[in-house]
Amino acid sequence: MRFEIVTIFPEFFAGFLENGVLRRALAEGLVEVGVHDLRASTHDRHRTVDDRPFGGGEGMVLKPEPLAEALGSLGIGLKAEGREAGTRVILLSAQGRRFNQAMAREMARLERVVFICGRYEGVDERINELYCDMELSIGDYVLSGGELAAAVVVDAAMRLVPGVLGNEASSEFESFGVADAEIETDVEGVPRSQHGAGGLLDYPHYTRPAEFGGLRTPEVLLNGDHREIRRWRREQQLRKTLANRPDLLEGAALSKEDRKLLEAIREEPV
Repeated sequence: MRFEIVTIFPEFFAGFLENGVLRRALAEGLVEVGVHDLRASTHDRHRTVDDRPFGGGEGMVLKPEPLAEALGSLGIGLKAEGREAGTRVILLSAQGRRFNQAMAREMARLERVVFICGRYEGVDERINELYCDMELSIGDYVLSGGELAAAVVVDAAMRLVPGVLGNEASSEFESFGVADAEIETDVEGVPRSQHGAGGLLDYPHYTRPAEFGGLRTPEVLLNGDHREIRRWRREQQLRKTLANRPDLLEGAALSKEDRKLLEAIREEPV
């Protein structure tokens, strides 16, 4: 899989590409990332990439000509002319659809994703209309530019590319993950102690020492009973989601047992 990033601050990505899981994925050839300086697609001595908005108002807008030339240099033409299968062009913008884990999974199945990092007041809308397959936001807030958003989306998607994580099950058993029915990971003859999140948040995690700061690890995690651990973890997923992101419950994959647990949790005295 290859990510292309068009930006006026290519140096922003240096540290991001040289650390952690992404560095290993790049070294092993599982993922490729190309960072492209938008100013290289300008032809005036000031390397101008922005101009004042038509109609007045504050700020500056990224000009369409340099962006169109930068995309052309990457082999990206007008979307009306058809797009190569497995390729998407994405404009990172506060006005876009909100990014989530389901989108990350879809992106990880693509061959090539090209990101346009907005800056200032944004990008000339004609670039969005003519070239972009999607306008994407990482949350309900405004950043100084699309570089941070590009880093977030690349990290979320690339870790789902097969082979990137040391343990493939790591991406199945985590917040916003898939439901049990979609998970094949298992150990023959051993009851699985984890539920697929099915759109819920993850459960709390503990490690050694068993006691820390006067708090002890829940006994259920120490007794080796996989079925009890599995039930406890599911209950904790429901509790944490209800407390922190109740909006996720509406679209989550919940079983009858889940709904009974949730009802009991809601009826507990405050």
